[in-house]
Amino acid sequence: SMIFYLIFFFMFIMVMFSVGFFTLMERSVLSYIQFRKGPNSVGILGIFQFFSDGLKLFSKEMMWPLNSNFLIYFFCPMFSLVQSLFFWVMYPYLVNMVEFIYGVLFFLCCSTLGVYGLMICGWSSNSVYSMLGSIRSISQSISYEVCLSMF
Repeated sequence: SMIFYLIFFFMFIMVMFSVGFFTLMERSVLSYIQFRKGPNSVGILGIFQFFSDGLKLFSKEMMWPLNSNFLIYFFCPMFSLVQSLFFWVMYPYLVNMVEFIYGVLFFLCCSTLGVYGLMICGWSSNSVYSMLGSIRSISQSISYEVCLSMF
């Protein structure tokens, strides 16, 4: 049981690192398309650029709407992150404690959970424009899910 948690923690750390390196790769490709150098100021060839970008994002000024439900509005992105990490439970690895016979159904259920994060974030801001934007995103997500579930 302990080995399962160690493997899960290791996979979580590797997923977070891969997101950082994909962001670095995206920025490098976009810079080469524009005929300029990519992010290369932090570390050797910009390897630690995503660490400095993350520190910059966490140290920036916190702003939220004045009349918003602060706790819900603050924790909603974390809720969406946890929802997106549910997909990694399906990933097969050596010590697989969970057998996914209905993996496609689990994938569809997890993808529909992302709508709730959008809805709650738009609602908790107590702004008409944020709510309209979240309704637009929800309708777009649901239409994509309907097309995806048909195949």
